[in-house]
Amino acid sequence: MKRGFVVVVCGLFSASLAAQESGVLRFGGDAEGGAPFMEADPNDTSRVVGFEVDIAALLAAGLGRAPRFVQVGFSNLDPAVERGDFDIGMSGIEDNPGRRARLAVTVPYYEFREILTVRRADAARFRTFADLRGRRVATLGATGAAEILDRARVEHGVEPVIYEDDVHPYTDLAVGRVDAVLLDAVLAERGVRRNASLANQPTDLGAGHYVGILAPRDAALRDRVDGLLRDAMRDGRLQAIFTRWGMWNADQPRLYARVLAGSSGSLGAEGSKDPPLRTPESAAAATLRYLPALFRAALITLVLSCVSMLLAVASGMVIAIGRVYGGGLLRAALTGWVELVRGTPLLLQLFVLYFGLEAFVRLPALVAAVLGLGLNYGAYESEIYRGALQAVAPGQLEAARTLGFTTWQTLRLVRGPQAFKFALAPMTNDFVALLKDSSLVSMITVVELTKQTQILAANIGSWFLPGLVCAAMYLALSLPLARLARRLERRWGAGIHA
Repeated sequence: MKRGFVVVVCGLFSASLAAQESGVLRFGGDAEGGAPFMEADPNDTSRVVGFEVDIAALLAAGLGRAPRFVQVGFSNLDPAVERGDFDIGMSGIEDNPGRRARLAVTVPYYEFREILTVRRADAARFRTFADLRGRRVATLGATGAAEILDRARVEHGVEPVIYEDDVHPYTDLAVGRVDAVLLDAVLAERGVRRNASLANQPTDLGAGHYVGILAPRDAALRDRVDGLLRDAMRDGRLQAIFTRWGMWNADQPRLYARVLAGSSGSLGAEGSKDPPLRTPESAAAATLRYLPALFRAALITLVLSCVSMLLAVASGMVIAIGRVYGGGLLRAALTGWVELVRGTPLLLQLFVLYFGLEAFVRLPALVAAVLGLGLNYGAYESEIYRGALQAVAPGQLEAARTLGFTTWQTLRLVRGPQAFKFALAPMTNDFVALLKDSSLVSMITVVELTKQTQILAANIGSWFLPGLVCAAMYLALSLPLARLARRLERRWGAGIHA
């Protein structure tokens, strides 16, 4: 009876919510993308503005609904719309065959060109991918530009550098961390406006289109949206929006003519310079194709974790010894450092090391990653070692002093080895935790296992199979370590409590 009552109440509540939402068009996007796509209104940060917001308002009016913005990270827009988190996604979303195969995709409403951005001082020598052989070229992950750059890696030997956002590629280009940026012209123009030392090359490296995305079950709504977009192309309302945001150009009338003539206007349309369409792959085929990249990323994860853990162990030991044996001033300074590191997020520390310190020292991404992980975990390790040192029986220390051992000899020969046995198990746990936390370094352009999996999942539109493969690889990395630690505990832990 109670269960039936709960079901009825939940059903009525869901129906009520559905009724409330029936007059709303929820459009998903990422306000972090900034203008001209969408950003927080400087005069009212509770709302967003941008050309995507204006198009969403146009569609909502045509549907007789009120627009409502839903914030979603750019890389999560596809799975979020499938889940039903919003009705339509509009945030500079690029048209591609894989997306059309798994979602209800609108007709294209804007055409862009992929172009290279370089430093003005290098504009004469870096014009094409061939000029950038062996150079670092930045782009945004899970975009058409990233696919073009991956082909350029094979054909021209460039080194792709994948970013999570479209702002830092240009700031890193300005300070010399990368040699060029490949992104669409809308982002490139904004990047040059923000950095006067940069210049866009006129070379057209491909074209793409912005579209809206809906869940497959909402194909009927997609068809209504397509009709509204076509009407707005005919009567000039879309042109007015793009003109207001400084984006209207000669490519758009040609795109609109193709769309209104019945062509999808998708990549590879006749007469364009776009790359040909690829036949959509199954998730299994795409995962198999990405396996070499996943193995390379797993190796990066393993090496990064091992080097970072060595730094964590070394710095943790120094801090622990200083806090146990040091004077009052040294103990206070080390305690303050430990509390600072433990009290702030690891991601923030990585940002400060990589982006925040660039005015003073430009750390390579891998160096910043090792320092960030190593120093962060070093603070936690120091607490383990300090507790382990203090756990050694006082009688052992008294015996060492009676035998005439110096403080250093006591630490090295008596206290240290026993403390190591106490610390071994939690050290192993921290190594496994560090192995997983290494996924955060993708935020500073290091493409490790989780980031490579995210790129794969974004390309095929599903996290299920890539997630299983990624989990299996993490287990393959961590389980041998856990077994080794258990063997060491059995071997060295005998008699520890005697």
